[in-house]
Amino acid sequence: MSLRTRRSLRPAGFDELGLRRAIADRILPFLVAAMAFLAALAVAGWVGAAALAQHWQQGAGSALTVQVPKPREPAAQGGGIRLDRVLAALPATPGVASARSLSDEELGELLRPWLGSGAERLAIPLPAVIAVRLNDSTVETERLALRLNEIAPGTLVESHGVWIRRLTVLARSLQACAGLALLLVAAVAAAVIAVATRSGLSARREAIEIVHGLGATDSYIAARFAGRATLMAATGGTVGAALALPVLIGLANLAAPFTGTAAQESPSPIALVAALPPALWLTLAGLPSATAAIGFLTAQATVRRWLRRLP
Repeated sequence: MSLRTRRSLRPAGFDELGLRRAIADRILPFLVAAMAFLAALAVAGWVGAAALAQHWQQGAGSALTVQVPKPREPAAQGGGIRLDRVLAALPATPGVASARSLSDEELGELLRPWLGSGAERLAIPLPAVIAVRLNDSTVETERLALRLNEIAPGTLVESHGVWIRRLTVLARSLQACAGLALLLVAAVAAAVIAVATRSGLSARREAIEIVHGLGATDSYIAARFAGRATLMAATGGTVGAALALPVLIGLANLAAPFTGTAAQESPSPIALVAALPPALWLTLAGLPSATAAIGFLTAQATVRRWLRRLP
């Protein structure tokens, strides 16, 4: 009787290799679910670092700070006081969207962390600070500084480019750590599945040798083990994604002020769900498929390697 005939005569769900006893259906899904949960957190770290870097570049990268010492004294050119002349020259500069002089109260708020609550009452003459917004990141700050210095000598133009570069490097480092963590989690998940598969092979060695001797091919036996491992890995991935969802929603809501998203004091459930970036939704949806693929490939490779060592 051929193997194909024996397959057609066996009852539905017949487990000739005893895989239900060989590969436990509780421990493996639990471990894969834990790995999937950690993978979701790693991807969240990657997406969060990318969002922060983009927000920093769009925010601080499009701003300049201009300091005008002795703002109430006469300007060197064109008459008028120094502060007014600088404020008039900035909007006329290509690439400058707006320029606004900070009030005394705003300056006091900026100085309070260093000088305390009495910063406004200091007798030290403070320069006027102008917040400049750019609509073109290619503005030549050195040329702008020279022009403003001619109008009001001593005027300083501070670009945030150095800090932006440092923060971008920090964000890229966080992304690299998240990517490394993701690879490590995937490797651990594959190792767990491989150990469980080898344990099942050892437990059912006699049954496998009998079936193999009756004509079952390596592909058939590997497919049976891979199917079992794929099912349990997909189950673990689904559970891990479900457990990670509320955690990711909470983290997205906490990170909203840092990414430029307005955070509500009492957000509704719909607002919490909407706070999750699309990339994380795709990650959660793809976790079961990813864990299933790891389970299938790992089980296939493990079983085929084990079968090649049979006498």
